[in-house]
Amino acid sequence: MKAVKVLPKGQITIPKNIRKKFNISVGDPLLIQEKDDEIILKKTKTIFDYAGILPDLGLSISEIKNMVEKDIANENK
Repeated sequence: MKAVKVLPKGQITIPKNIRKKFNISVGDPLLIQEKDDEIILKKTKTIFDYAGILPDLGLSISEIKNMVEKDIANENK
């Protein structure tokens, strides 16, 4: 376990050994979850990571993204 400081804009630095272990690079999306009194960071993907892999649903990436964001917002209510 390693302690980090929160900077004035709420930023933290993820230690190099952890970034290397989890293959976290500049610009990678991370998911922040709250669980009881814990904060959990998870490496994640965005809808853009799946472009060209998913079947064609006749929707643009922006339309799919909006649907997912609405669904997440409804779950958090």
